[in-house]
Amino acid sequence: MEENLFTEEKHRINKMITVPQVRLIDQNGNPVGIVSTREAQFMANDAGLDLVEIVAQAVPPVCKIINYGKLKYELQKKKSEAKKKQKVIEIKEVKFTPVIGEHDYNVKLQSISRFVSEGNKVKVTLRFRGRELSHQEIGSKLLKRIVDDVKEIAKCEGAPQLEGRQMMMVLSPITTK
Repeated sequence: MEENLFTEEKHRINKMITVPQVRLIDQNGNPVGIVSTREAQFMANDAGLDLVEIVAQAVPPVCKIINYGKLKYELQKKKSEAKKKQKVIEIKEVKFTPVIGEHDYNVKLQSISRFVSEGNKVKVTLRFRGRELSHQEIGSKLLKRIVDDVKEIAKCEGAPQLEGRQMMMVLSPITTK
């Protein structure tokens, strides 16, 4: 029987439970009722299992007679299952210039479409070089054209923002319910 003070899950076990009474659940999952902590520990020892505090906030706390190693294993298994089902959304970046050629524009637009269809967000960056910065309206038109070309699959999360020599916007996939 394991007697650690606190584990990652913050369960108190066996002698670490210091309250006078607990609401006990036996090893079969049947509620026993409110018993003294000492009596619950004797019952757990007789069964060859651990007394584990499951719900510490309840009055009195809920304890269960269970194999603590098995409980830790099941909690770890649930945690890893939840992690597998979790979808990580990445932010991909596609860079443009205001004087981009038509073919280059179409290739980059296909990349944006592919990234969005995979469920990722896309950061569109428009970089100004030299005197191009004095003609920001050209860049604004290009970003508006990009938004119009992908409006069936993506939406713009906000107005394009100018930061230094770059104009940026973020496109996110349209979720269909």
